[in-house]
Amino acid sequence: MTVDLTTRYLGMTLRNPVVVSSCPLTGCLRTLERLEEAGAAAVVLPSLFEEQLEHESRQLHQLGEYGAEAHAEALHYFPPFEEYNQGTRESLKHLEHAKRALAIPVIASLNGVSPGGWVSYAKKIEEAGADALELNIYFPVTDFETTSAEVESRYVDLVAAVRGATRLPLAVKIGPYFAALPNVAKRLVDAGADGLVLFNRYLHPDIDLERLELALEMDVSSRSEMRLPLRWIGILRGPLSVSLAATSGVHSGGDVLKLLLAGADVAMIASVLLQRGPHYLAEVVSEIRSWLERREYESVAQMKGTMSRNHVPNREAYERANYVKTLIAYTSKMP
Repeated sequence: MTVDLTTRYLGMTLRNPVVVSSCPLTGCLRTLERLEEAGAAAVVLPSLFEEQLEHESRQLHQLGEYGAEAHAEALHYFPPFEEYNQGTRESLKHLEHAKRALAIPVIASLNGVSPGGWVSYAKKIEEAGADALELNIYFPVTDFETTSAEVESRYVDLVAAVRGATRLPLAVKIGPYFAALPNVAKRLVDAGADGLVLFNRYLHPDIDLERLELALEMDVSSRSEMRLPLRWIGILRGPLSVSLAATSGVHSGGDVLKLLLAGADVAMIASVLLQRGPHYLAEVVSEIRSWLERREYESVAQMKGTMSRNHVPNREAYERANYVKTLIAYTSKMP
């Protein structure tokens, strides 16, 4: 019996539940082809950041103003604006090349905190042939006057604005730092999100003790980080009928299987591929298939969500996680 590994994500049928998340690997066309050969079901291209759009916008404004006060014909010294806009143009070219080279779905990504140029750029992404769009919202609040309600509304308004600009399937990638995450998730879905990606891994500063400087370093994920999206996907699966993707800490086929059992439609992987190479993806997919065959499952769909909060007798494991019992069990093993 051949196990059916297909799954549905953002309205698309994928050949298996393993998606390569936005990372340096998906920025190279040859590596994208290697990922497809190794078994990737879909890929998320590197994000276009709001800072890039704002920088280009300022450049274009300065370009249009420079010398214009001296002579009306000064603007003719410069190339048309659409030819000058190199950053977004290169991102669109990479998207177009990836679409021509790959048979699997190609998902574009935008990263930021305000509508800005995203609304118009979402349309360009659609025209370039993307199969879906992932909205990667990164909004660390440092203002003491900003309330949680204002932050949540900002997320919702941003999703609604992008939703109004494109008919592409829209996934929203968020962080876990909400006081009432289920309510925020529902509001994002009501605003037009077709799926949620849990969770964003934020960069945190470190301190260089020798130079007494703040430093930023990109750390790969650890497998323990997978438990956070597992918990919340297990809680959201059922009440929300949209696509759910898990990311952070996915390092093996076993990790993918756990997330599927909790209710994920796909698991997104990157860090372990950066460490071990694109070819490792084939091992991940093989591990998933072997486990399903040993357990005599016919398909991914058959087992998906069977251990979500709505389907397990001990629902507290998804809520307070029975802290006292867990702590006692841990301390009893101590020497």
